[in-house]
Amino acid sequence: MNIADIISEVRNFVSESFEKIDVWFDRERELLQYKPENGGWSIEEILEHIGLTNHFLLILIDKGKNKALTNVAKLNIEEELKKYIFHRDKLAQVGFYGSFNWVRPEHMEPKGEKTLMEVRQQLKEQLNQCLLYLEVLKNGEGILYKTTMSVNGLGKIDVYEYIYFLAQHGQRHLTQMANNEAEFRKQAKK
Repeated sequence: MNIADIISEVRNFVSESFEKIDVWFDRERELLQYKPENGGWSIEEILEHIGLTNHFLLILIDKGKNKALTNVAKLNIEEELKKYIFHRDKLAQVGFYGSFNWVRPEHMEPKGEKTLMEVRQQLKEQLNQCLLYLEVLKNGEGILYKTTMSVNGLGKIDVYEYIYFLAQHGQRHLTQMANNEAEFRKQAKK
């Protein structure tokens, strides 16, 4: 697979993930505020958490983008592209809810500091930011810098993989929100 195909795949996956998340904002208020019996987050809180996590990931992605662009002058991109491997399979595990224990930092926990509409707007802006980074790095520059990702032992990942990771994190929470809805609907039938 060439780099243009990988970038296209990442762009499509990110767009689809954000689109699937956005649908949840239009659900009924009772569902959005429902707290599962296991003490987990409500859908409103999950949406806020996605926005918070994206915020911090995008700070790292932005730094990675800048360093990758700086490395264009130092590295031979054609040579680097010849040996490039996009670690799709390793990153896919991030998208499966419950696939591994994930201890999130406290600053990524929802605190109810934004309205639902503010969170929705934040996610739209974050999607645009991801798409802009992919456009700026459209010739493969994103492979020229790697940052360590401790989650699930991923190790060093490049800018494209970081953006893919961000979308996989959203996928993980889509399952969590669907689980909340199933429990909510079951409770409503009692």
